[in-house]
Amino acid sequence: MEALGQTSIPLGDTPAEPMVNTGDMSKDEFVARQNRVLESIHPGALLVFSAPVALRNNDVEHEYRQDSDFYYLTGFDEPESVLLLRSAGQPRSVLFVRLRDPERETWDGPRAGVEGAVRDFGAEQAFSIAELDVKLPELLRDEPRLFYALGRDGARDARVLRAIQQLRQQTRKAVVFPTSIAETDGVLHEMRLLKSASELSLMRRAVEITDAGHRELMRVTRPGMYEYELEALLRRTFRAGGSERPAYSPIVGSGPNATILHHRRNDRRIQDGDLVLVDAGCEYGYYASDVTRTYPASGRFSPAQASVYELVLKSQYAAIEKTRPGATLEQIHEAALEVITAGLIELGLIEGPLEAALKEQRYKPYFMHRTSHWLGMDVHDVGRYYKDGGPRLLEPGMVLTVEPGVYVSESAAVDPKFRGIGVRIEDDVLVTAEGSVVMSDAIPKTLEEVEAACAR
Repeated sequence: MEALGQTSIPLGDTPAEPMVNTGDMSKDEFVARQNRVLESIHPGALLVFSAPVALRNNDVEHEYRQDSDFYYLTGFDEPESVLLLRSAGQPRSVLFVRLRDPERETWDGPRAGVEGAVRDFGAEQAFSIAELDVKLPELLRDEPRLFYALGRDGARDARVLRAIQQLRQQTRKAVVFPTSIAETDGVLHEMRLLKSASELSLMRRAVEITDAGHRELMRVTRPGMYEYELEALLRRTFRAGGSERPAYSPIVGSGPNATILHHRRNDRRIQDGDLVLVDAGCEYGYYASDVTRTYPASGRFSPAQASVYELVLKSQYAAIEKTRPGATLEQIHEAALEVITAGLIELGLIEGPLEAALKEQRYKPYFMHRTSHWLGMDVHDVGRYYKDGGPRLLEPGMVLTVEPGVYVSESAAVDPKFRGIGVRIEDDVLVTAEGSVVMSDAIPKTLEEVEAACAR
């Protein structure tokens, strides 16, 4: 990278363009979300900070990604920004942002500035981020409570508490100020759990790009290739499809590495006869996909591999069948668990009978994780898993993964033909009023589809 110099250029009147592909997401949707929050928190205010810039090493920064909550409410992709929503008077929506700076924009790209924050991102008023400590006490006046993620960043906490303290010192003037600080999760994260039509459009595009990546890997994989070669192809396909980034670090596990749940070194040379487990999804317009497929490096499953694969697929079908309004993630997991446990008994990997095997968790060495998690802006998305004292009921608009697996380590005391076999099948599932839709169902999944996609 170049060292910082002194060159500058005039900005003129050219407006800064939003730097993120928001797809079908309009400014009006972000404003509507802010209004929904204001209705939920009245009387009170909500304060959200942007994600900080993180140094990779020395003066080199990590790729920047905005905080999901901040982006959800603003569509604003710049660091050093703060959003305040306030229900007491005008303005109700205030953004603090970086000022436009010809020299810095020469090096780092355009900024929206104060004018752009109002014009392009729906803020009713905007200020320089340098004014935050001065303006915040004034803007929090007459707000009886504050929704803010206290405890996540000490320096930010100090600024917020300092603003409240300034107001507290004015009690002789009958000033109302926040006397309680509440978590933002109960407001924002519950909103994020139910996806709008435009959010689902972005998620479908993320799945389409992810589909292309998985198909490409099935097509090109050969014994002798390295896992990192497949990872590179994935990343290339994602970026070529318009994805900003992978939704998480891709997992490419061949042979025994397929039995490691979060294998990320991706450095093994693929051998003839290996299964290759690929857990990878892209992010598009700040929305994630999360898909796992397992396929044979040589193009054909061995009988032992096929028996394990068919078991996992059968368990996934059973879990997806349970995915509907009124069901719970616990019920989805139990459906997958029962099928897998019965199959492990049939394959001779554990002892029966089924009821005892389930009660004693004899399946645990081979299926050790849960079946589902929420999916949205974050790959492990926000939203409570328990509500009103028990597992929460599914509702239309929720998106979750369904991802059972069977993992037989090389050291397992079982028939050698099963050792080193790891299979996981994962799809992204939308809960609908009628039941559910598998958003990633087009990606080859049946044994016959996978072998056809791998055909040489």
